[in-house]
Amino acid sequence: MCAELVERRLAAILAADVVGYSRLLEANEEDTLNALRQHRRELFDPAVATHGGHIIKVMGDGFLVEFGSVLSAARCAVEIQRGMMERNAGIPADRHFAFRIGLNLGDIVFDADDFHGDGINVAVRLQALAAPGGIACSAAVRHEVANKLDLDFADQGAVTVKNIARPVHVYFADWGNVAPKEEAPPVTGSHTKAPVNKPSVAILPFANISNDPEQDFFSDGITEDLITDLSNVSGLFVLSRNTVFAWKGRSENLQRIAAELGVAYIVEGSVRKVDNHVRINAELIEAASDGHVWAARYDRDLTDIFEMQDEIVKAIVEQLKVKLLPEEKKAIEQAPTGNVDAYTHFLRGREYYHIASRSNHLMARQSFARAIELDPDYARAYAGIAVCDARLRSQFGSEIPVEDILANAARALVIDANLAEAHAAKGFALAVAGNRAEAVSAFVQALSLDANCHEANRYYAEFCVTDGQFELAATYFQRAMEIKPADYGAPIMLVNVFRSLGQIDKARSYARIALKKAEEELHLHPENANVACLGATALAFLGIRDMALDWLARALATDPNDINIQYNAACTYALLGEIDRAIDLLEVWMPQVGIEMRLWFKNDSDLDPIRDHPRYSRLLELSE
Repeated sequence: MCAELVERRLAAILAADVVGYSRLLEANEEDTLNALRQHRRELFDPAVATHGGHIIKVMGDGFLVEFGSVLSAARCAVEIQRGMMERNAGIPADRHFAFRIGLNLGDIVFDADDFHGDGINVAVRLQALAAPGGIACSAAVRHEVANKLDLDFADQGAVTVKNIARPVHVYFADWGNVAPKEEAPPVTGSHTKAPVNKPSVAILPFANISNDPEQDFFSDGITEDLITDLSNVSGLFVLSRNTVFAWKGRSENLQRIAAELGVAYIVEGSVRKVDNHVRINAELIEAASDGHVWAARYDRDLTDIFEMQDEIVKAIVEQLKVKLLPEEKKAIEQAPTGNVDAYTHFLRGREYYHIASRSNHLMARQSFARAIELDPDYARAYAGIAVCDARLRSQFGSEIPVEDILANAARALVIDANLAEAHAAKGFALAVAGNRAEAVSAFVQALSLDANCHEANRYYAEFCVTDGQFELAATYFQRAMEIKPADYGAPIMLVNVFRSLGQIDKARSYARIALKKAEEELHLHPENANVACLGATALAFLGIRDMALDWLARALATDPNDINIQYNAACTYALLGEIDRAIDLLEVWMPQVGIEMRLWFKNDSDLDPIRDHPRYSRLLELSE
């Protein structure tokens, strides 16, 4: 190494990273890239220039910036975070762009075209510790800033971080990132943005280590209940179920997962259920050091499952030194049902419902009904039955009285008036009953209670398609997809919606996303004929004819009598130009389905190729 090529200088270093960038990119690649460019052009780069900074490295969604002054770096960091809070106003939480920022004062060593040094390494580690929208800084930065800026600092103590020999004394800068009360968005059922002085946690899906892979539904249920209970603790920031479940089954470095999710702590574990015995292993891990903070094993009878969950939650709260308020303690200790068997049947029903076939809806309904037999006050089970019946009537022609569907939705709301899922079920039931104005009110109420309720976003999006409101449909399908990344149906529906809006490039982009998700779903559930059939429509739209026909043949061979699959087969044939085959299927399908599916038929852009065919008027007559 030639000495004359090496330059060393003391500088203030700002490290910034977009929280959950990969998730945002997967959910909507084009919009995410455009949004990042816009945020850089309009906020990030001008703020850096204004405060005399110099961007020395860009790593996709990450940035390293050098400043000659610590005060300039701190002012820039605050300007960026305040600007992003304003730019996120009015945007659903899961679509926010949020930076984590780390600030350090240290040496940068410039070596030819590269640079390195502990000053940069510490800044990057501090950035990883910051909460979404937060600023973490070293003791040197805290000392230099002192009281010169309108900042408060929360002392986090000495933290051991990876690849740094000595512990780093960490401070979280509180720049007043809580909006005034009059400007605050409506409170929903889950946390959406972490204040900088709260520990942030992601509970990863607990692994099913039972000999029976069919027990996945049970380990998923344990995970979801832990998320719900910890989300009720005001001193914690806990990521939603729908965000963390994107990582289910993925074996990756926990520090990378924490960085992607923007959290300081990870909870992971496993569940083994055999007959009436259950074993749960749980661990709390600090992301920065990859160190185990706490671990425990619970071996109990199945009847103790809720008690075990309570103990895990309280242990995590204690380890993170968070004060548990009396009402929070009461909420944690309140089980979703007093009957473990009812709970198990509910979880199994929800797993059945995941595969949208007639037989699976019937099995899901049976499981929900059994849960209600065991616990007549199980609100979520009543909502589950209402949705199953609405699907069975609308999509599969089952002769289920509308009054019965509405009664089950109403019963769920009598038990729990604030259950967003129940309001979404009511909206779906009202739509099936043809009461469209009240259906809209029910969907809006569900979303006001919990904007992150997947069911509310998904059902409302479907309703908007039947109403011809494609821009609204796009908004809610995108939200559903972001909330639940495993939702393979939402991107396929977005192909349809954006084609209706004439936005063909977006439609093609979502078709590619849909195919990737369909392949993942088929790997997990090869018996899912519905996803194979929907994937066939995406392939047909992209012009991949032979593969579209292969996927369609697979779907029809798996479940040839399912009329929903026959409808999607008609869509595939229409897109491939086989018009008569498409109309043959639709003429058989139309008399069997309910009002919602007939409205969907009229607004389905998959069927645009048949609109001018002489036989189309016959289909319109059948749809009335």
